[in-house]
Amino acid sequence: MIRTGLVVLAGLVSAVTVEAAVAVSPWWWIIASLCAVLAVVGAYDLMQKRHSVLRNYPVVGHIRFLMEYIRPELQQYFVERNFDGRPYDRSVRSIVYQRAKGTDAEEPFGTERDVYASGYEFLTPSLHPRQTAAAPPRVHIGGPDCQKPYDMALLNVSAMSFGALSPQAILALNTGARLGGFAHDTGEGGLSDHHLLPGGDLIWEVGTGYFGCRTPEGAFSPDLFAEKAATEQVRCVSLKLSQGAKPGIGGVLPGEKVNAEIARIRGVVQGKTVISPPYHQVFQTPRELVQFIRRMRELAQGKPVGFKLCVGSRRQFLSVCKAMLEEGSTPDFIIVDGAEGGTGAAPLEFADHLGMPLTEGLITVHNALVGVGLRDRVRIGASGKIATGADIVKRIIQGADYTNAARAMMFAVGCIQSQRCHTNTCPAGVATQDSRRARALDVPDKSLRVERFQRSTVSSAQQIMASMGVINPAELRPHMLMRRLGPSVIRSYQELYDWLEPGQLLAEAPAGWAADWKSAEPDSFHV
Repeated sequence: MIRTGLVVLAGLVSAVTVEAAVAVSPWWWIIASLCAVLAVVGAYDLMQKRHSVLRNYPVVGHIRFLMEYIRPELQQYFVERNFDGRPYDRSVRSIVYQRAKGTDAEEPFGTERDVYASGYEFLTPSLHPRQTAAAPPRVHIGGPDCQKPYDMALLNVSAMSFGALSPQAILALNTGARLGGFAHDTGEGGLSDHHLLPGGDLIWEVGTGYFGCRTPEGAFSPDLFAEKAATEQVRCVSLKLSQGAKPGIGGVLPGEKVNAEIARIRGVVQGKTVISPPYHQVFQTPRELVQFIRRMRELAQGKPVGFKLCVGSRRQFLSVCKAMLEEGSTPDFIIVDGAEGGTGAAPLEFADHLGMPLTEGLITVHNALVGVGLRDRVRIGASGKIATGADIVKRIIQGADYTNAARAMMFAVGCIQSQRCHTNTCPAGVATQDSRRARALDVPDKSLRVERFQRSTVSSAQQIMASMGVINPAELRPHMLMRRLGPSVIRSYQELYDWLEPGQLLAEAPAGWAADWKSAEPDSFHV
């Protein structure tokens, strides 16, 4: 109302000064013209639907776009940065915006990256490229105990809760998922009407707070879980063990964001800050974790069930693998969340210093499952700063079957990375429960951007694979990804890491794995 009132006021001042210019002095025409321009621009900003920032901040919002326009002088103030502080080449955010808007992402001249810098990675093209596959590949999710398998897309919406994101952002993401035929992870904040209304496929994430399936005391409720899991749009269920950006602590939703709707969906008190416990109440050991996953699948009537984690200790994950072997039961999928993953709010020391980066996490989980002979039963998802087709291809080479993106999907719905997520004052209406700010996000427009971004990025991954002589992602191998270690030293991932053979840990663990394998216990995380 205030913004609309200011635009109206500018129009009224313009009208009054026109009369003054006619009756008093022609100098009033300057003020009249200026106010008229402000009124027209402001009215246009309020009515247009492409830019949420301009709808929330008419006229003054143009300053942001002006500053981006005069790059490269201000480029390093806007360029997206890697986890280690190095700038992305060509700004990943710009690539996402272009694909989401359906504009051409090609640029003249060569790479902006230093190809001779240590750590530079590249994929190996083939001298005999293949024709790009006509249809995007799907990943079959569902082990031998699963009765209702699901075919997952190569790129999906990663876990972002309603509460952290606005109703409009959730609606746009799920509508985009429905339009594009990919999955939308709900995050641990529970199932809301905004997730269900568009009809897109959902991965229902259950965290330590058991939101949506909790008793009044905060414990897990089997009956509520079974009821929600039976929802048609819920295709898979994911048990969140830990999150890449803050492993070892629970999520936090500030009290100012906990309105009546969120309180109802989560089963919490309105207006009170919600802090999820750092651990699950329903299991204490790897064996109990595996048993609980099996129970969740039974309660979900055979739908795929898996878990998400940020890998910390290889020995602990091997403990889970031993529990799988002894129980004769496995999850249908495991989502590996990298330490470089983002979040709306986390202690800096946790974000910077805890957990394995995605590369090491993927290789650890993949090799462990291969080594115990269970890789064919479990699909692996990768989550952590995935935004381009090259990212998808690299993560598959490192051990993933499919990928999830959160930050890039937020860019697609209009996030400008103002880093106001925890304050409830997001200027783009993405990460806020302030209805006046959230209304600026136009759901029909942004849902199309989500669909376009996902489709273009998967298409890019297909084109890259075809240029490498590969059609099916299963044909990708570690020797196809190279890393520069020094000015004259380049090694492939095949050479850089140990890759186990099927069942190798059961026969004779290699030297690099022997100590962890021996000490891993299926009945304790803390040996």
